[in-house]
Amino acid sequence: MTVDLGQGLPLVLGGNTFGWTSDEDTSFAVLDAFSAAGARHVDTADVYSAWAEGNHGGESELVLGRWMAARGNRDQVLVATKVGKHPDFPGLGRESVERALAASLERLRTDHVDLYYAHADDESLEIAQIARTFDGLVRQGTIRWIGMSNVSPERARAWVEVARAEGLAAPVAIQPQYSLAARQDFEAGDGPLARELGLHVFSYFSLASGLLSGKYRSREDLAGAAREGFLEQFATPDGFALVEALTGVAGRLDVEPASVALAWLRAKGVAAPIASASRPEQVPALVTGAQLELSAQDVAELDDASQPFA
Repeated sequence: MTVDLGQGLPLVLGGNTFGWTSDEDTSFAVLDAFSAAGARHVDTADVYSAWAEGNHGGESELVLGRWMAARGNRDQVLVATKVGKHPDFPGLGRESVERALAASLERLRTDHVDLYYAHADDESLEIAQIARTFDGLVRQGTIRWIGMSNVSPERARAWVEVARAEGLAAPVAIQPQYSLAARQDFEAGDGPLARELGLHVFSYFSLASGLLSGKYRSREDLAGAAREGFLEQFATPDGFALVEALTGVAGRLDVEPASVALAWLRAKGVAAPIASASRPEQVPALVTGAQLELSAQDVAELDDASQPFA
């Protein structure tokens, strides 16, 4: 039995752009547009965006915290953040996690996180140690629910089983990479596990770092893009052929390619795809993707076009 997260529209706004490709004013405008559409689940991480020049991590959480404070809407936002990759708080040891969470709460200007993810596994620790650490956070009220990201299906299963056996708070969600351009690992591993254990699936790189927006049709189109480094893994002949097929379906439905890519994920059992917007003008296509219902023919056509990634 899955937990009702009460997230509203089946769409998660990715906060990785806040303080990176979007300045604070633009991030506020994106968040305002997202909220106005009836969506409320925002996903960030303590490490966002440490990879950007001049950043150290925590920039995204700071922006989100300031927005919630300015709008006075903390109770209307489902806040998801992650631990384990910040340069100051690596791994999932108890002390590191507790210090990382305290720093996240300060940046977010809140006393609790709704959904707290292990951002990556820490295989130096027994899974029972990790389970007990996160259970302790639930018991003290600083987090409501537990999520797992970049944890192998075997370790994810062990975490849930240990938690249930010991009467601990168990993970309720997983955040895997999954999109039309990255299917194999999820469909062979995390997907069946999520169905078996009743876990919510919130997919990241849902638009393959922007490839599935339809904006990039060749490698030349990637030059100078802020996400160029992330896009490289998808910039292949098969990737661009997929974009052509996706664009064809979108044209037939009179919607944006991004909307179709997100609707396909929902048709595959994703509770709510995570997608980012660097400008408010990009939000309506994401919202449409949370409302669009594809036909069996549409899904089959996209399945065929994405077969090289399955």
